[in-house]
Order: sequence, then C-alpha cells, then structure tokens
Amino acid sequence: MAAHALIELDAVVAIARRQSFRAAAADLQISTTSLSNIVAKFERRLGVRLFNRTTRSVSLTDAGRSFVEQVSPALVDIHDAMETVKSQQEIPSGTLRINAFPTAAREILAPVILEYLRRFPRVHIDLVTEGRLVDVVAEGFDLGVRSADLVPSDMIAAPLGHPRSNAVVASPAYFEKHGEPRAPLDLLDHACIRVRLPDGAIYRWHFEKDGHPVVVDVEGPITLDEASLARAAVLSGIGIGYFMESDIREDIEAGRLVRVLHDWMKPVAPLCLYYPGRKNPSAAFRAFVDLARGRVTQVRS
Repeated sequence: MAAHALIELDAVVAIARRQSFRAAAADLQISTTSLSNIVAKFERRLGVRLFNRTTRSVSLTDAGRSFVEQVSPALVDIHDAMETVKSQQEIPSGTLRINAFPTAAREILAPVILEYLRRFPRVHIDLVTEGRLVDVVAEGFDLGVRSADLVPSDMIAAPLGHPRSNAVVASPAYFEKHGEPRAPLDLLDHACIRVRLPDGAIYRWHFEKDGHPVVVDVEGPITLDEASLARAAVLSGIGIGYFMESDIREDIEAGRLVRVLHDWMKPVAPLCLYYPGRKNPSAAFRAFVDLARGRVTQVRS
C-alpha cells in the first residue's frame, strides 16, 4: 500500500494513469471504496474536482490534468528518495515474493532459500510455485525463477548453475520383469507415467541423439500432474517415468531407480533468477541475488 503521507497524491496519479478506479485500487493494494473516499476527501480539501466520473468512464478535469502534470515528476523524485533511504538499511528485512516453476523451486529450496533464511532471519520469503508463465511485475513478485530460454527479454537474468538434464527411470523390479528400452520408440511397448501440463495437454517425451530429435507420445496406466506423485508411482514399480534429473538424483544414487536412454537426453537450459531493473534495490533483495548467484553455482560445480 502507498505510504500514508503520499496516498492522496499516489491515488490521483494512479487513477489518471489507469483511467479506472478499480485498476488503480488494485495497483495501490486498497479497496475501490477506500480509493474513492480518499479522492473525494482530497477534492473537498482542494475545493476543486479533479475527475469527471460516470458509471462507465473516468477522465481528468482541466484542473485535474494540470495538477497531475505538475505533481507526477515530483512524486517520482519523492518515491526515489524514499527508496534510496530504504536501500541503505544494513540488515536485510521485510518480505521477498518469489515466483518459480515447481521443479525450479525444488532445486533452489535447500541451497538458496533455506540457507538465505538462516543467514537473514528478519526476512520473510513468500514462494509461489506454478506451472504457467507469470508476469512477475504485473503480479507483484520481486523475483522469478525459470529456465533461461523462458526469461522475458526485458528482465535482468542471473544464470543459476550449469545446464540441466531430464532422466528416464524405473524401479529395478520393473526392468527385471519387462526389460530395458534401448531406444526411445521402445517406450511404446512399456507402461509409462503420463504427465499433464498446466494447460491440460499431455506432455510428449523429448529425446535427441546425433542431431536427430525424437518425440514419443507414451502410453501407460496413469496420468499425473505433479512430479512427487509421478516419483511415487515409479518407485512402486508401476511403470517408467520422465523427470528432471534433480528430482530423482538421490533415488538413482541409492539404487531405488535405474536410469535408461541416457545418451538420448539433450541438456536442458539452466535455471535463471530474473527480475526487473531497480534503481535502489533493498538490502534483502541484494542479499538474495548475491547468495543465489554464488550458492547455486557452487552446488552445481
């Protein structure tokens, strides 16, 4: 929410920019009713109407247009000055909102997020995981984490570690009973765990060898939309699964799962931490970016 000392000015400028009380209220994180009351009281104090309102539209009056033109540049300078002061805090504190793909969140949770919280206990992290692509600025996030090839071009991106890989695995018991596939198309003769994407489509398994891509629309006894459920199904011996290697690396190392078709796996783009440019990032923000850049690279090297 805008600072109380500036809320009236922020309210007028936001409504002028958005030409909508509802949209401006969302930007300021207050209710439409509260915003309307703030502007009405401000207009009474000034003794002049700033907006023409109808049930369908909002527009500036001549007085309102003159007011906004004079106030807007000064308001930007004031907010910049306030952010400069805030950024000078020595101890990171406050809340950081992060949006990430579920697989990305699992990869950075222990080495970055939990380590960050141990170092900076005055910071609260609000981590939201979802499969869809998100506009982090429009939805109020400080940072995002996704594959490098999916980072918007207008964002600052910080690569997190080396390229990743997918893995095709099953339990030793499954392969003892059904044999191992030697090529991707052999999967059509096996029971596979199908994966539903966030948009409802069924994911087709991708492979590549010597520059020749192969896509397989697998069949199997169950369709799932969450990696932990698919892992549980594969561990039970019901079929073969296709995962990010990081999700089942410990199972492979412990012998609970066996990896096949390794030579058909093309490297996946590395993860990136990304964010919009900021003039005066907070201490909490700076500390997180610094830790993420160093910690994940160290873990993956």
